[in-house]
Amino acid sequence: MPGVATPESLRTLPTDEIRQLLWRLSDRYAHQLLIQSARAVARGPVARLVAAGQRHSHDWTPEKAALLQEFDAAGLTSVYLDPEHGGFIDGPKNLALALVAFELAWVDAGAATCSLAGHLALAPIHERGTPEQRAFYLSRTLPAQPGEDRQTWRGAFCLTEPIPYVGVETGLLNGKLRVDSWDGAEPMLRVEKRGRFITNMGFATFVTAAVDSDDERIKGSCMVVLEETDPGVFDRGTPTRKLVHQLSSTNDPIFSLTVPASRIVGGYTVENGVIVPRFSHGEVIEAVFRRTRVTVGLMTAAKLLSAVEPVLRYQRTRFRGGESIAPGSPRYELGLQQREDAIHRLVDIWAAGEASASIGFATARLFDELDPIERRKQEIFAERGIAGARAQMRAMAKISDEAVAHLRDPQAKPADELVNYALLDSVANVLCPAVKLWNTGQGATMMREAVSLMGGYGITEDCPGFLGYKWMDSQLEATYEGPEAVQRRQLSITMTNDVFLAQFHFWTREMRAIAARRPGTGACTIASAMQLWSWTLAHLQRTADANGAKLYQGNRQGVTFPLADALCWLLAARCQILDVLELEARAAERPDLADVSAGYVAFLSDLCHVQAARAAGEAGRICTELVYGYRRHPSWDDACAAGCCQSEAADALEGLIPGFGASAVTYMDVIEADGAHPDKAGPCVRFPALQTFQRLRAKLDGCLTGARLAKDRAADALTKVMIPEAPDYPA
Repeated sequence: MPGVATPESLRTLPTDEIRQLLWRLSDRYAHQLLIQSARAVARGPVARLVAAGQRHSHDWTPEKAALLQEFDAAGLTSVYLDPEHGGFIDGPKNLALALVAFELAWVDAGAATCSLAGHLALAPIHERGTPEQRAFYLSRTLPAQPGEDRQTWRGAFCLTEPIPYVGVETGLLNGKLRVDSWDGAEPMLRVEKRGRFITNMGFATFVTAAVDSDDERIKGSCMVVLEETDPGVFDRGTPTRKLVHQLSSTNDPIFSLTVPASRIVGGYTVENGVIVPRFSHGEVIEAVFRRTRVTVGLMTAAKLLSAVEPVLRYQRTRFRGGESIAPGSPRYELGLQQREDAIHRLVDIWAAGEASASIGFATARLFDELDPIERRKQEIFAERGIAGARAQMRAMAKISDEAVAHLRDPQAKPADELVNYALLDSVANVLCPAVKLWNTGQGATMMREAVSLMGGYGITEDCPGFLGYKWMDSQLEATYEGPEAVQRRQLSITMTNDVFLAQFHFWTREMRAIAARRPGTGACTIASAMQLWSWTLAHLQRTADANGAKLYQGNRQGVTFPLADALCWLLAARCQILDVLELEARAAERPDLADVSAGYVAFLSDLCHVQAARAAGEAGRICTELVYGYRRHPSWDDACAAGCCQSEAADALEGLIPGFGASAVTYMDVIEADGAHPDKAGPCVRFPALQTFQRLRAKLDGCLTGARLAKDRAADALTKVMIPEAPDYPA
């Protein structure tokens, strides 16, 4: 681009070495091997299935079923298993599962969902099951090893139920559980459940199903494990006629089975002749979804980043082949990239993809850190005799002040294990729904942009990179494991947690400090937007609208939901900046990256700046609407007119201050003697109590300085970056 200087910039698309530094994988060799295994399956068998048209059928075909063996052979089936059950990754698996989903969704999200659904079925057993349940089911899902003659068990997770209860509504169940027989030994239970939109049902060996008590001898709800050989009806149902994710098996099953009470996930006790499950279905689901939602968010992030290379290739080759387009001419070499609009829009897509991947992997790493601490918290509570969700909540509330006090020296490791848990848990409770909400919602919007950049090619089956399919798939990912309203509802509660807000204020100062030494990253912009968001939240929490109704409250979703959206933008942009700083620091220790790291850092910093400006703009718009939008606009009634300048008074002051009359008409609302007034809706509004907000908003607008120059530099880099001669998977 004319006049744009690019001393250091992108030479090739980010390599695995760069991604490993960005996403903190460089020291995790098991994860690097897993990436290569998942990538080989995705860009081999999965891509060939899509190219062969297997997405055109709702049915679970033999060709699709062959993917299961590919998953087994690549080790993807056993990622979730602990070493004692045959797995190969010790410790938490959140990041490992996220990487598998990312690689598979790079090509097809249906294949990723098929892989993950088995892990989702095991998750209730892994997180809340008894030792016996874990040993039994986890070991059977391990693929048969050489010399073994046994079937590999595969699972399905059954929560969603038919209309009118369709959707992830944890408080409503029509699946029922009754005592079938109880003759002194273990009770036998009758399970009646109709599922809807259940993934893996075409081949599941067992199902973890949510049911509610329909018997006074059973207390509350629970999750129960059903097996295909249990006596009764195990009807897999008809395939769901969904428009997306056709490489996964999705059915509407019917169960009417008799199972022993030992199948209740987590076990049970008998109190006064009543079966009391150890965990309600809601407690089990919460433990499962708070982790797996992150993985779904990363599936959409993979789509955005996978779209960059196909769009680049299309833009550059758009005019090649025409008789009048000579090789070496700008039109031949650059194609559509001669035009600023095309490359600016691709910069936006790439920046959004980087931000969504950064917040997704940051959250997956956070859960890996949190998991052992959460188990230790449960042990501490057991030692102290603190049982039950409410009792534990009260106990943690007493820890909050200590956790906030700890943030005076946030670099110091908390001495108290529960304080450490409170700090991490408060952030995880926000980041988890934020990843799911922002990555899938905004990701779907940006995928539409990617498809539109391919012109009519984008909505054909021949579109390179399967972008049209990915655009449609992203719509479903915004619904999986709780639609957007569910995520916004959770965020509106967790983002006001005192421990989280204390850390958020610390992050604001952190961004300021980063801006001082790296002004080109957009950190200053994010810091100003975070400050504006914090002020707006506090203002809304203590303010009523023009009708006297409290603004920030549970049912005021017109207030809480947009503020949650604004927070997501800021969190994603912050994670993106931190990742680039990590790359810069770690790459400096790598002699093998000495020649290229500066270019990657410069380009990705420009993407950070671009994304920071977009995030700050969205947050500023939302905050401004909420602060001003619930105040009634003044009108020309007597009360408001009393605050205006009367023409007689202006004329009188004209004698004392020459020119006052003309100035008053320009800068004030003047009412004439006959009551006439300026032709507009009402007197100009004044906000004497909002001067701080106005100052913060003006500062934020000024912080956008340089953002467009960063976009110009990034766009220029896109015209020069080298890409492979051909795609690395069929399309």
